[in-house]
Amino acid sequence: MALGPIEIVVLGFPGNRFTGDIRPRIVDLVQRDIVTVIDALFITKGEDGAVGYLELEQLVDDPEISALNGLLTSQLDLLTSEDATELAANLQPGSSALALVFEHRWMAPVREAIIESGGVLLADLHVPPEVVESVLAAVE
Repeated sequence: MALGPIEIVVLGFPGNRFTGDIRPRIVDLVQRDIVTVIDALFITKGEDGAVGYLELEQLVDDPEISALNGLLTSQLDLLTSEDATELAANLQPGSSALALVFEHRWMAPVREAIIESGGVLLADLHVPPEVVESVLAAVE
C-alpha cells in the first residue's frame, strides 16, 4: 500500500507550559486513521540556550507525554539530534517543543489511485494557516 505524505510539525510551549491538552485531539486523528504518528521528539531549550531532546519513551515521569508515546505505531526514528538542534532554533530560552512526524493516512488511498491510473503527484506543498490568513486579510 502507498504511503501518504509525511509531514513534521513542531509545537512550541513557551515557558515549558506543556499541559497535554493536545493529546486528545491527536488521539482522535490517529483513531480515525487520518494520520499515523511515526516519530516524535520532546525538545527543550534551557535558559542558557542549551538544547536537549528526548524520545517520548524516555519521558516516563510525564503522564501526558508518556501517553503520546503510545500513539507511535510504527516509529521510524527519522528525527536526529541535528534535527532537534535545528528545530529548536526558533524556540525561546526556557521553553520546550514537541516535534511530531506523521503520515497523512487520508491521502494514501488517493495516492494509490493516482499511481494505478498512471498519474503522478506533481507537488505536495504546505502553506501555513498564518500565510493564508495574511493573504486573505490583504485581499479584503
